[in-house]
Amino acid sequence: MLTISDLTVRLGGRPIVDRASASLPPGSRVGLIGRNGAGKSTLMKAIIGEIEADEGVIAMPRRTRLGYIAQEAPSGTATPLETVLAADVERLELLAKAEDCAEPELLGDIYERLIAIDAYTAPARAAVILIGLGFDEEMQNTPLDSFSGGWKMRVALGALLFSQPDVLLLDEPSNHLDLEATLWLENFLKSYPATLIVISHERDLLNNVVDHILHLQGGKLTLYPGGYDSFERQRAERATQLAAAKASQDAQRARLQDYVARNSARASTAKQAQSRAKMLAKMQPIASLIEDPSLSFDFPNPSELRPPLVTLDMAAVGYGETPILRRLMLRIDPDDRIALLGRNGNGKTTLARLLAAQLPPMEGAMNASGQMKVGYFTQYQVEELAGGDTPLEHMTRAMKDKTPGAVRAQLGRFGFSGARATQEVGKLSGGERARLALALITYEAPHMLILDEPTNHLDVDAREALVQALNAYTGAVILISHDRHMVELTADRLVLVDEGTARDYDGSIEDYIDFVLGRNQPKDDGKGKSGKGKAKPTSETREQLRGLKDRLKDSEREMAKLQRQLDTLDTALASPAARKGDLKALSMEELSQRRASVAETLEMTGALWLELGEQIEALV
Repeated sequence: MLTISDLTVRLGGRPIVDRASASLPPGSRVGLIGRNGAGKSTLMKAIIGEIEADEGVIAMPRRTRLGYIAQEAPSGTATPLETVLAADVERLELLAKAEDCAEPELLGDIYERLIAIDAYTAPARAAVILIGLGFDEEMQNTPLDSFSGGWKMRVALGALLFSQPDVLLLDEPSNHLDLEATLWLENFLKSYPATLIVISHERDLLNNVVDHILHLQGGKLTLYPGGYDSFERQRAERATQLAAAKASQDAQRARLQDYVARNSARASTAKQAQSRAKMLAKMQPIASLIEDPSLSFDFPNPSELRPPLVTLDMAAVGYGETPILRRLMLRIDPDDRIALLGRNGNGKTTLARLLAAQLPPMEGAMNASGQMKVGYFTQYQVEELAGGDTPLEHMTRAMKDKTPGAVRAQLGRFGFSGARATQEVGKLSGGERARLALALITYEAPHMLILDEPTNHLDVDAREALVQALNAYTGAVILISHDRHMVELTADRLVLVDEGTARDYDGSIEDYIDFVLGRNQPKDDGKGKSGKGKAKPTSETREQLRGLKDRLKDSEREMAKLQRQLDTLDTALASPAARKGDLKALSMEELSQRRASVAETLEMTGALWLELGEQIEALV
């Protein structure tokens, strides 16, 4: 059991963790969550002893082996496989002793211990971990110095997983991973045999892997049983209880204040008034759950353009004279929501840069609307923000021809209003810097947003706010993300970047996850895809099937768009303050009418989708 008792950690004189306590059950898998800047990484560093606590204790059984990834990535001429194997220090020491040992009895003990720790299967186990993290056999045997920082951090993660510490501590482990490696990691952690503490903002990982949520807020720790969805339900119930208690206390406070005001001056009631005044002074206010009012994303909607926005006709793209992707045949319309799938290194970012006109086509053609504006977000933009400047200075430079009011308005869309606009960027959290980068790329109201891993550094609540903002945005969205919760809620079209090209993926994100994890794969019985007793489809039938499947995809996309509209209307009906765009000018009656119309269209589209599915089933 790991126990945290009355722990206080101060940084720069300010308490980050303030008299916090929690007891983690042995073998538990704990998700450590909290808003950006809440102190999660500070707490984790206190657990491993990297930061000394000012007060309180962290207790665990003696000889507990802690495992944590260092901030500095491994480097040198060692290969990833050698680096991962080196993480098992005992194995290396025993192998070295076996080389030099001349005493038969001692040598027998060494070999017995080597067998006990599965030393001879270590290379195979290390290779499995590296394959899961995206390293093929050639990459496993390539010197570390030939890899980028992100790939080196994958090696560090692989070494930590291989070492199997008694308490495994992971701080945002998926930040350097693609969706495929994230899925593998989640599967690995599900069966981790010891205690796990993971800082993560991945809703699916927190739901599928952890059995407790440790919430850090206001310097305090609260342990909740279950995954993230369970935590949200419990937090909502707690918020309701707090709100009711606060309302009751506010009413009581108002009555006491009224009594004191009316009776203090009268001799006959002065004593009672003084007594009530003392009660009022001793009354501890009940704080409502802290919410961040600056948690804001609001993308300006673009002007209308006729479709298509972009078409790629047998295009190729790459660097220098080397094409990375060929035979690209894609069409992007103004209302498309596309998620690019595929492992890192397959060309997703290269395709994004082609669509953003940062790379020219090497072959074929790319046709784009001459009036189209593109907003392209990458992590490099976040890292390159000048730390000594303020958000206001950054935005003023970007919008040099605009009025100060317009500059302030754009900053306000992303939560930088008032004093927040004049705070130095170097003092902002990673999530705040990401919001600023998004504000900077969208001030011209782009017709297409290309977002390459926009959720890194964003906490769970910020990710939900980003999802809602993207669903309210009326332009096209191209999304690269390892956060499948975001992909599921925002994308209605999937494009797989693989084998040197990009093509529409015929299936859902759940189908793709099953494919990556090797689940529900069709078995080849040697009798063809149609199975025993079925004739192979004719060319006419195949053409008919192709047409039906295209219509089915179109109806699926239309249903997803209509559902997003319905969600936006429901939000607007429930909360007038949440209305955006043209919804602000509508009355409640007009909103209700529009919702009814959208719901009716959705029902009709759903009926068509079912009918098309039945027709396809009859033909296959």
